[in-house]
Amino acid sequence: MSYADYLAGEPLIVTAALTGGVHGKEANPNLPETPEEIGRAAAAAEEAGAAVVHLHARKPNGERSFSTERFQAIDDAVRAHADNVVVQHSTGGTGAPAADRRLPLRTDPSPEMASLDMGPLNRYDHLTSENTRGTVDALHEEMRDRGIKPELEVFNDGHLNEVHGLLERRDLADPVYTTLIFGGGTLTRPRPRNLLNAVSNLPDRALFNTLGFGRHQLPLTTMGILLGGHVRVGLEDNVYYRQGELATSNAQLVERVVRIAGELEREVATPAQAREILGL
Repeated sequence: MSYADYLAGEPLIVTAALTGGVHGKEANPNLPETPEEIGRAAAAAEEAGAAVVHLHARKPNGERSFSTERFQAIDDAVRAHADNVVVQHSTGGTGAPAADRRLPLRTDPSPEMASLDMGPLNRYDHLTSENTRGTVDALHEEMRDRGIKPELEVFNDGHLNEVHGLLERRDLADPVYTTLIFGGGTLTRPRPRNLLNAVSNLPDRALFNTLGFGRHQLPLTTMGILLGGHVRVGLEDNVYYRQGELATSNAQLVERVVRIAGELEREVATPAQAREILGL
């Protein structure tokens, strides 16, 4: 994907990351945690222009959950409230056992997509995720067996090497879908030139999605639109609308990026168009 794709009018896929598994309502009381809250947030995000919802599950006390049953309850709520949005589950695990990471893949029906972290990473003072190649390959195998498209999450330049290595080891269906992630810790520093470098080092067959944490969400996703890629926004990645002002909802963040895409004359993909682009 490139600036030429932007000029050619490639529709923009907007993913809404609704809740995450790190911060909760103590960071922003508008962040959804229960299945019912997440289901309603998914419907509002879809109405605002999101084609994909990225889902984490939480226990009743708000802590992160990997249980199949909890993901099932969320999926049921999303499908009850939303129209046709693409469901994407997280398998990312900061400190979670590898066996638990498989549980979000085992709902009925399976999610259409699931995240696949491409290597180890640290965030904040206490969060780490190991993601050995063995874990990556095992999660990929279960996704392949269940017909789930992997979303390759690239947190730093080393993970770009791992994307190339995975494509050499495994047979991934085209188009390969990557998310380029920028933030603190061992993530790539959130600088415009680093997004350009990351895009230039992707495999030729790869599409990309842009994710910037916190205040970097707005400028980096805007760059992603211009570079012909896709974008992810939402309260998992950024609880603020602007400095000092909490976002009122996931839908508010989706509405802003859709508005920017409109000003840049980039059509926003419907869920049906997103499925066609992603080969779901």
